[in-house]
Amino acid sequence: MIALGGNAISQPGQEDTITHQFANTRQSLDGIVQLAREGFNLAVTHGNGPQVGNALLRTELALGRAPNLPLGVLVADTEGGMGYMIEQSLQNRLRAEKIDRPVVTIITQMLVDKNDPAIDNPTKFIGQFYSEREAKERARTLNWQVKRDANRGWRRVVPSPVPYKAVEAPTIRKLVEGGTIVIAAGGGGIPVYIDGKGNYEGLDAVIDKDLASAVVASEIGADVLAILTSVDKVALDYGRPNQKELDTMTISEARRYYDQGYFPPGSMGPKIEAAIKFLEGGGGMVAISSLENARKSVYGEAGTRIIPD
Repeated sequence: MIALGGNAISQPGQEDTITHQFANTRQSLDGIVQLAREGFNLAVTHGNGPQVGNALLRTELALGRAPNLPLGVLVADTEGGMGYMIEQSLQNRLRAEKIDRPVVTIITQMLVDKNDPAIDNPTKFIGQFYSEREAKERARTLNWQVKRDANRGWRRVVPSPVPYKAVEAPTIRKLVEGGTIVIAAGGGGIPVYIDGKGNYEGLDAVIDKDLASAVVASEIGADVLAILTSVDKVALDYGRPNQKELDTMTISEARRYYDQGYFPPGSMGPKIEAAIKFLEGGGGMVAISSLENARKSVYGEAGTRIIPD
């Protein structure tokens, strides 16, 4: 399972146009192509932070002229659109290098507990920044919940419940085992719960993409979860003079460092949580590294390896 970080498609400081997104996507595929050539069965996930924020902005600008879309539908839209970009770019690259592997995108629903405390305590910032007056006006007219985001302004907050199952996991597993490269659970997937009649029902929330990757990886029986981000290795005291990069951690060490506050919620924290979840579910290894080191990290030659005790 390859989990592409947000920098694979949208890079900080760069105008987030479709042209740039396609170019960034094509540049991010080297490791996946190398692993496909070497015969690995592969599934790929990706983030959607900037894209779903822009989708929200479009719905705001269209209010009164087009129907308002719920967040779950916007996640599905970005999952499809971004999956298309990755799928097509990968198909073209595999064909150019004469690697005969089919590629498909599956819109993925992620099951959450409708009684998850996170649903009543939204904490995940999404979308644009506003002044306090603008944010509270949108809260009043659009039934949003808003909070101050550090010193940068006010933003919408939505729940981020913990996923426990991917509805489409059996299909993903069959395809991956048959050699198809599957792009799934983009942006963390669409959060759904089971209602009183046993039906799936969506909700206005987002799911952490790394936790979703861990769930899907476990369900399809992946041996390795490779989380690709903007750094080469996990580090203690990141960004400080005494920063210490880590080559290997056990689950126990990772949990201890997490509990000691070395991995904050807004950056490395969710990746470490996902690593622990995957390994506790029977996974063999988690590799956290940069896009450039994707292949090497799977072989344990780069990045940080997290392994069972």
